[in-house]
Amino acid sequence: MTNSTQPLEGAPLIAPSSVGHPLYESVVEAIRTVYDPEIPVNIYELGLIYTIDINDESDVKVTMTLTAPGCPVAGEMPGWIMDAIEPIGGVKSVDVELTFEPPWGMEMMSDEARLELGFM
Repeated sequence: MTNSTQPLEGAPLIAPSSVGHPLYESVVEAIRTVYDPEIPVNIYELGLIYTIDINDESDVKVTMTLTAPGCPVAGEMPGWIMDAIEPIGGVKSVDVELTFEPPWGMEMMSDEARLELGFM
């Protein structure tokens, strides 16, 4: 019997985002307004946002992670993201899912975040 929760071999660990949807750029810009309170970089540039999935009805589903499972704002950050996205015109609903697979690593940060944090 196969365990259906395991990804198929060769399947990406992070699902692709809906980059072609007309609302995609607005959603990204809204997410860029949300900062990890312990790190002076927005969560998008930190690489905490894995997938932005927007369906044909303009329901937005964000899959994200945290820098560490014990992050003190773990319970609050999904709400901050929802609050940032919901006011965008045309967005029907917002759902934020927290995952730790794959675990976040510093290699997920953008060059902008690395520069801001002095890693470049």
